[in-house]
Amino acid sequence: MKKKLMLFAALTGSFLMSGCMTTATGEEGTTMGPKTIIMYVGVMVVFFAAMYFIAIRPQKKQEKEQKAMLASMKEGDLVLTSSGFYGRIIDITDDTVIVEFGNNKNCRIPMQKSAVVQIEHPEEEQKSESK
Repeated sequence: MKKKLMLFAALTGSFLMSGCMTTATGEEGTTMGPKTIIMYVGVMVVFFAAMYFIAIRPQKKQEKEQKAMLASMKEGDLVLTSSGFYGRIIDITDDTVIVEFGNNKNCRIPMQKSAVVQIEHPEEEQKSESK
């Protein structure tokens, strides 16, 4: 995706700069007329629209999915943290969760909800095993 964005930026930049170059004899380019200005504005609109659909929109979609996942968390769910540890949720507050790691019942660590990357609900596991 970054390669596409860089290629698009390079092509747009070269197109925009072509009107600023001098001719082979060293003469200055012509002054910009209304058609040229409209063309430059059109290219800029297309560039920003492409930036929105390539960079901004997917990021917002991912943030929305992350918020929905964190809202569906409940006690007893198995989670994967951003540090790579698997654990079970023991308690949930507004912005923190207490996660129990491993078989040792004394290893309970409070962490922010945003540190949870993936959730596995135990009900889904039981349903898939019974089928």
